Amino acid sequence: MTVIAMLGLGEAGRIYARDLRGAGYHVRGFDPYVQLDDEQLEQLSSAEEAVATADLVISLVGARAAEPVARQALPHCPEHAVYADLNTGSPALKRTLAELAAAESVAFADVAVLAPVPRRGARTPLMASGTGAGKFAELVRPAAVPVESIPGGAGAAASRKLLRSVFMKGLAALMLECETAAVAAGEQAWLRAQIVDELSGDVDQLIDRLIDGSKVHAARRVHEVEDAADYLVELGRPAWVMGASRAWLASLLDD
Repeated sequence: MTVIAMLGLGEAGRIYARDLRGAGYHVRGFDPYVQLDDEQLEQLSSAEEAVATADLVISLVGARAAEPVARQALPHCPEHAVYADLNTGSPALKRTLAELAAAESVAFADVAVLAPVPRRGARTPLMASGTGAGKFAELVRPAAVPVESIPGGAGAAASRKLLRSVFMKGLAALMLECETAAVAAGEQAWLRAQIVDELSGDVDQLIDRLIDGSKVHAARRVHEVEDAADYLVELGRPAWVMGASRAWLASLLDD
């Protein structure tokens, strides 16, 4: 039976531990701050104990703790194990973790989680790079975990994840600004319908139109964004995204 050490038992760690255990893996967990009331999960008191006999180590401790936890755990990993870091961190962090793993002769997988884990559990789409990417994909395949292995070494998957985050988190900020303004203006339903209509067509064409149109009409759009920002101020709502939009459009005037 494949042994998986789950380092970090927050929301995502708990979900992966549950689903992987349900798929027939022996899952051992460690989290110094979380004690789960789950008799079926072997929860150990140290990272060293958790990884000692593991075939796969999954780190979901958060980016800030990723390196200290790796330094604590890697010297105790079996040489056949794969150390998979699923934390959202910088490419530089992933390369550092890969170097730490290599020093212990342990294969390393930089794994990007490409959707919210609560939505699909262990079937959340993943992207992996690094020396252990292929073996990581093989180890989790019996649980129907979708993994795309990409070239480029450790940091490659993290780079793509952060590029996606520019879009997703930027989009979230835009939606928050739209929603709060529309509610204040009493036009929530109308604006939502406008957004849905724009995103329901040819999205690739929409992207080109937004980029090309901004370059051609930058001067006019700077003034339009300024008027929109002033209106949000009148409504007593934040105009942070509008401020960033103005800066981007104004920068195009110099091209």
